[in-house]
Amino acid sequence: MRIHVQNPPDDRLFAVTPAQWQAAVARGPALGRLDVSFAEDDAGFAAAMQDAEVLLTWTKVVKARFPPGALPHAAPHLRVVACTSAGLDRLAPFDWLPENVVLLNNRGTHAAKAGEFAIMALLMLASHMPRFATQQREGRWESRFGSVLAGRTVCIVGLGSLGGAAARQARAFGMRVLGVRASAGAHPDCAEVHGTDGLDAVLPQAEFLLLACPLTPATRGLLDARRLRLLPRGAKVVNMARGAVWDQDAVCDLLDSGHLDGAITDVTVPEPLPPDSRLWRTPNLMVVPHVSSDDPATYNDRTLDILLHNLAELQAGRPAPNRVDPARGY
Repeated sequence: MRIHVQNPPDDRLFAVTPAQWQAAVARGPALGRLDVSFAEDDAGFAAAMQDAEVLLTWTKVVKARFPPGALPHAAPHLRVVACTSAGLDRLAPFDWLPENVVLLNNRGTHAAKAGEFAIMALLMLASHMPRFATQQREGRWESRFGSVLAGRTVCIVGLGSLGGAAARQARAFGMRVLGVRASAGAHPDCAEVHGTDGLDAVLPQAEFLLLACPLTPATRGLLDARRLRLLPRGAKVVNMARGAVWDQDAVCDLLDSGHLDGAITDVTVPEPLPPDSRLWRTPNLMVVPHVSSDDPATYNDRTLDILLHNLAELQAGRPAPNRVDPARGY
C-alpha cells in the first residue's frame, strides 16, 4: 500500500515524523507491505501524488491542493484521503471528492483532552473564574461564592468524541447531564438524550450549556439569539464546537445584560480573532485560542493509530469507522 504524509510547512509542533509512523506500524494491525513517504513542500507533494493510494494530511492542505475537478487527475491512484482533524467543515462542500475516494477524519484523537478541558471549563464557570478575571483587569475586589457541580444540570449539544467525553466527566462530578444530538436515543453518561428538535424544551433546564457538535449546515447558527435567551438567567456557556454554531454577538449581549453569568469559548468567528473584536472586552467572557482538545504529546500517535485501524477495516472489506459522510458533513 502506497501512503504519503504531507506535513504543512508552517507546523512543526504537530508534524508527523517517520519515527512516529514506525512506532504506530509496530503496534498496529498487520497491513502487509507499506510504502510511506513524507514531504512538506510542493515538489514532494506533486511527486507523491503520482502513485499514492492513501494521503494523510491537514485540511488546509486538502483545500489548497484539491479544488473541485482536481481529482482524479491530480492523484490518479488515490483511494483514501485521511485528515488530521475531527471536524472537516473547512472542506465543505465536498464537490471536490470523487465517489470512489474515501474521506477519513481522526475522530477519537481529541477525546481525553477534550473531556478534561470541558470539566475544567465547567468548574471555572461554577467558581466564577471568568468574572474574577474581568474584575482583576479592572482592579476590583468583589467576593462571589461558587457551588459544587454535583446536582446541577448541564446540557451538552453534540455527543460525539468531544461531547461524549464531556458528558462522562460531568456525570463523574455528579451533574445531571442532558444530551442533544441529531436524533434521540440512550447514552451511558446522559440522564436524557433529545433530538435537535427538542432543544428549545431542554435549554430552560440548563444552568450550564456546553457546545461540542460538528459544524454542518444543520448546526450553523443553531444557538441563535432566540435560543440563547431560552437559557435561565445566570446560565453559563462553553463552546468547544465551532464559532459559527452560535451567535457570538448575542452571547456578548447577554453577558453585557447579565442574563448569562459567564462564558468560555475555544472557538470564534473569525480565527484568529482580531484585536478589535468585542469578544476580547466583553465582561465575564474568557476567550481561548482553539487549543482545548489537542495534546501534542499524544495527538500524532492517536491519529496514526486511527488511520491504520481504518485502513485495516477497509482492507478486510468492512466499513471504515472514521469515514465522513459528505451529505452529513461528518
